[in-house]
Amino acid sequence: MKSQEAIVQTFLNALNNEDFKTAKSCLNDDFSFTGPLGERNGADQYIGDMEKMKFKYEIEKVFSNDDEVCVIYKIDMSGKAKITTCGLYKLENNKLSSLNVIFDPRPVLQK
Repeated sequence: MKSQEAIVQTFLNALNNEDFKTAKSCLNDDFSFTGPLGERNGADQYIGDMEKMKFKYEIEKVFSNDDEVCVIYKIDMSGKAKITTCGLYKLENNKLSSLNVIFDPRPVLQK
């Protein structure tokens, strides 16, 4: 069994490599996303958005506790901006069940 941190790392590596099939395999079907600019419900909807946006993640620090993994990273939003972000991933049954991100959206909104 993979550690919780390894599951999140596999997910982020897959997104960086635009391997959306592997990324989706890390998510529970009812995966939910919440952030300053909106919400997504369901793995299909979230991965569909990621396929369009093609964000790249530069991990700076990872913390974990039981079924939660917190990642501090810079997200390159397809050349629009590189934003320092905190992502809190929750896991159930060795898959990601939710992601809550916190960042200052002003650089994205100004472009």
